[in-house]
Amino acid sequence: MDGFDSRLVALAPRLRRHARGLTGDATLADDLVQDTLERALRYRWRFHLRPGTWWGDTSAGGGDGLLPWLLTLMHRLRLNHLRKKELVVATDTLPDIAGHDVDPGLRRDLVQALAQLPEAQRAVLLLVSLEQFSYAEAAKVLEVPVGTVMSRLARAREHMRRLLDGAVPAAAKDSEPAKSAEQAMLQRVK
Repeated sequence: MDGFDSRLVALAPRLRRHARGLTGDATLADDLVQDTLERALRYRWRFHLRPGTWWGDTSAGGGDGLLPWLLTLMHRLRLNHLRKKELVVATDTLPDIAGHDVDPGLRRDLVQALAQLPEAQRAVLLLVSLEQFSYAEAAKVLEVPVGTVMSRLARAREHMRRLLDGAVPAAAKDSEPAKSAEQAMLQRVK
């Protein structure tokens, strides 16, 4: 195995973790990782090491540049899949996350809240929070301006905060009966 192949094998668990966060489904995540790795092998000639790095450089964000390149491929494949498929189904399966001391109820709530985020916000939140990418690196992976990354991240965090605080999702607000005048006066104003 050459350097490229061994790095793909080494990065596969991180790709799978990221794909699980994006899709919320283990089967779809595995398919997305497989498609990403297949495309990486097919177009390996397009990848070039970052200047001054070597194969296996594991500094933040993937010093050799392979992880950001693979995540860019993954996000493009995901967007292509979403464009083809009008219906996105979220499941209640939990991602494989190490650590047994974490409250399983909290993990379930986080997964459900993450699944309710719009795709663009979820992608930014996962890149910055889970993968520890800088705003500039996330912007490059998603091919959007840095300001857009910052805006989507702020909206994603606020949306997650509202969902985890037990705020009623937008879809449920439409089905609520009309509130009394007294309840309307007690609403939070920003």
